Amino acid sequence: MTWPQVALFTTHAADHTDVYFNMWRLGWVAHALRSGPSSLFDGNIYYPEPNTLAFSDAMLVEGLVAAPLLWAGVPPVVVHNSLLLGAVIASAVGMFVLVERLTRNRAAAVIAGIIFAFVPYRFEHYMHMELQWTVWMPWALWAVHRTIDSGRWQHGLQAGVFVALQTLSSVYYGVFLAAILPLVGGLLLLSVPRPQALRAFRALALGAAAAAIICSLYAVPYLAAGRQVGGRSIEEISKFSARPSDYLVATPDNRIYGGLVAAPSERRLFPGIVPVLLAITGLLLRRPTMVAVAYLIGLVIAFEMSLGLHGYTYRFLHDHVPVLAGLRAAARLGIFVVFFLAVLAALGYAALHDAVSSTTRRVLAVMIPCALLIEYSVFPRQLVSYDNFAPQVYAFLARLPPGVLAEFPMPSVNTVPGPDARYTYMSTFHWNRLVNGYSGYHPPSYLRRLDHLQSFPDRSSLDVLRGAGVNYVIVHLSEYESEKELLLQLHTHPELVVQGLLNDGRGKAILYRLE
Repeated sequence: MTWPQVALFTTHAADHTDVYFNMWRLGWVAHALRSGPSSLFDGNIYYPEPNTLAFSDAMLVEGLVAAPLLWAGVPPVVVHNSLLLGAVIASAVGMFVLVERLTRNRAAAVIAGIIFAFVPYRFEHYMHMELQWTVWMPWALWAVHRTIDSGRWQHGLQAGVFVALQTLSSVYYGVFLAAILPLVGGLLLLSVPRPQALRAFRALALGAAAAAIICSLYAVPYLAAGRQVGGRSIEEISKFSARPSDYLVATPDNRIYGGLVAAPSERRLFPGIVPVLLAITGLLLRRPTMVAVAYLIGLVIAFEMSLGLHGYTYRFLHDHVPVLAGLRAAARLGIFVVFFLAVLAALGYAALHDAVSSTTRRVLAVMIPCALLIEYSVFPRQLVSYDNFAPQVYAFLARLPPGVLAEFPMPSVNTVPGPDARYTYMSTFHWNRLVNGYSGYHPPSYLRRLDHLQSFPDRSSLDVLRGAGVNYVIVHLSEYESEKELLLQLHTHPELVVQGLLNDGRGKAILYRLE
């Protein structure tokens, strides 16, 4: 399903700037845990801004998993691909466990796992690590079901911990799960006798309190970041709010449906025809249980919320829940639609399984998973190589006294991020502070500085660099059209002291010390 990723696992990943950002976040968490955990959120980008890790999802769980691997010397691309694709596998396993508990049917659980792992949404976000970390969603529902069945506080606490883990893995999904889970859990409580429901409610309330405490602590740096960079504009949130027609759009690389209908990126939400047919079959073959009703209502709510500012629920929450002001893409609730649909499809398969002969069951157990894999199959991934080791200029810089670095060319305000994504990742090889940066938000100080540095290397731009505390400057010669003219301008400034003409992994670069 991800070919040829397996053949290029150690060197290649998706052709997208967010891959650089993924590897920087993993690297920074590992670095900060060793050098100063109290400064975890003070990333080395956008110097001198503090709290820069919170300008986007910190991926704290992913960083904690990656840290021992990076400390052991596992190449960064290997760590990245392991965590990205491992999250897909782990999500499928969690779905299998949940559905096997609900249906006692392993074939149904396999079908649900395939839907959750390989739906077009996954390929739409192949470069977004945190959006592959749907790992804890099925475990949260699994714990809710266990709590309702047993009434034990340990299981209620488990549910809360899984919600917290989902938030620490992906802020988007944690917020969305916290909004939807109480509704689904409340409906499930209606299916049991009142004394049992009260015991389960108390246990789940304990879990909710634990999740609230953990997530509140985690929210502190994000609230501070909100004061630094502001929230998302109404226009931006509206742009990335789904339309109902987006659920008819597959990713362009889908072998069957790709290119049939167009929609902007982030809004290709087609769940497939086979899961929908299975879900309808289950609702028609059997009188719906409260579990089926709860998951069906969960699907409807997730769908309506994914419409964002084009709907009602999300608009109301946006106006009354401050955290939603920092979330850009309500369409990402589409994965919750897939989640509930996968469970309903599995219930549909279980109903079909009980209605046919044993021979037909064996045929269906093979044909339906195969049909899903065919429906979800994509053309080979377009992958590019990433550096596992420091190019010469960065290895040389790492041996110099620590300082503040600026890299050129810098993007303009209108072309952000430009090369800054690569500079951000390359900083993991030397860990100097960097005035460049790449994240979900760009602080105003960075954007103002970009304006002043467009004239580099004139005198005023060097004054701006000094004012920012810059000690080192790297000029990537291969990125400029007129290398000779640039060199002539650079040589007119004696305060730029050449440290070396070195390879940057793509061509020649000059490392200067700014006196």
